[in-house]
Amino acid sequence: MSLEEFLHNLHYDIDKTKPPDLVVDWEDGPLAYKLYRGLPVVPLSPEVPLTLEGSEASVKPDLRRLGHFLWYVFGLTQLSQSVLASNSMVQTMGLLQLYRRFAPSGGALYPNELYVYLKIEDLPAGVYHYDVAHHRLVLLREGDFDSYLVRALGYRCDVSACFGAVFVSSMFWKNFFKYNNFSYRLQGLDAGALIGQLLEVAKRFGFASGVYFQFLDRAVNHLLGVSEQEESVYAVIPLSMESGISCFANWNEGEEVVSATELCLELPTVHHDHYVRSRRVREFPMLIRMNEASICESLQSIPRIREEKIVHCEDSVLTLPHVKRLVYDLASVSRKRYSPDSDFIMRKVSQEQLALLLQEATASFRYWNDLDGDHANSVSRVSLYVCLYNVDGIPEGAYHYDSAAHALRLIRRGDHRLQLQQGMSSDNVNLFQVPLCFHIAGYKDHLTTTMGYRGYRIQQMEAGMLVQRLLLAASSIGLGGHPLLGFDARLCDEIYKMTSQGLTSLIQVPVGPHRHSPRLTGGLHG
Repeated sequence: MSLEEFLHNLHYDIDKTKPPDLVVDWEDGPLAYKLYRGLPVVPLSPEVPLTLEGSEASVKPDLRRLGHFLWYVFGLTQLSQSVLASNSMVQTMGLLQLYRRFAPSGGALYPNELYVYLKIEDLPAGVYHYDVAHHRLVLLREGDFDSYLVRALGYRCDVSACFGAVFVSSMFWKNFFKYNNFSYRLQGLDAGALIGQLLEVAKRFGFASGVYFQFLDRAVNHLLGVSEQEESVYAVIPLSMESGISCFANWNEGEEVVSATELCLELPTVHHDHYVRSRRVREFPMLIRMNEASICESLQSIPRIREEKIVHCEDSVLTLPHVKRLVYDLASVSRKRYSPDSDFIMRKVSQEQLALLLQEATASFRYWNDLDGDHANSVSRVSLYVCLYNVDGIPEGAYHYDSAAHALRLIRRGDHRLQLQQGMSSDNVNLFQVPLCFHIAGYKDHLTTTMGYRGYRIQQMEAGMLVQRLLLAASSIGLGGHPLLGFDARLCDEIYKMTSQGLTSLIQVPVGPHRHSPRLTGGLHG
């Protein structure tokens, strides 16, 4: 199968991404977290603050503060037990028990891992793995790697001005065991949701951050000691106490070009023993092929991506009420975030609620990244569309949100819930009970014309980042949202007349009032 066909199937023909006779071996499934063995560990404080309001944003980071940061980004936050009568897994799994985190993940499998390079007091400088199961750091490689990381990022970051950097990786088997090749799409989206949560938490801790999507993959993986046959880094996020983005944004650009091969020779190879629980790990050759096709061998010429603003020609424009930016305690809102299944209940949504939701999701999405350089994605590469029903004072229809004008542009009138429900591959969500059905859209070529196959995973990550902002905004005003990939992208593209724009629907997110389903939950914090 060609890589082009593989990407096409991921988006438009999901059934072809897994064998028709696939039976998921739940008993032999991997853990949702990576466990290293035989390495030095550093415990982190379990006394996590229950609020992020009023925290000392200017305080120099120490080990205790870093532990709180990592827990709010990706720690185990909740144990949930339930029995769902409509869930086909119940017959083989009995009681459904899940460990939750603040960022959502397909099937709660969390294929991503967090690594950190830290240079703070009371901790040896070096590269660590965040062990979420034990809330601790595992030392992978001790030392000062400023110069190494500067070159791995193409001389585009003053790492010496940063107290650390976070590496977000994808561990292929962790959700391949269930989703087969479709897991490749999920891994990018899940990584994006995690990065979205990380950037929001960083703001509360007063950390300046920037996202590097382009780097020397093999050099970074070599630094961490991970095998590209099972795992690879998707994004690097340096953290600094300096205000603004002075240590990012083309810092010292134009220095000598270094290849990943040359850089890897500077550090000895390390092999660390880790535990995944599965006794039999199946092969995933297409995921490895996609990863290899996406690898950056040199940063000599890094393209700047500028997407044109999306313009719809329809005359019907509805200006939304002027609202102030939401101010909320991220800790409380993260705890309350809920993904309803059959729990949506139809109630009227006000224009003010809709305006708050749309404005906050898009405003909070602005961030510094190495695709835009000095410009903090003033024109987003992903955008929000929504099918509305039962919103006070707004006719039912399919709309595009114009964030610059803070207005909805009508694309197609009418109630589209029946079409959207028929496009669902599963009946786990009743869209007739949902007043707001969002679709995050991006360009159909997945940025591959400018970025190659790396562009696909970048687009998925940016979509996931916007999803997390949307979910947090929904939670802050008492609504629930459920990201879904089991939908008919062609049908949604037709509803929004996206084809002529060269766009496609990347993910579907029903949002609305809800009740909580019967389940036993408990918070996991000190």
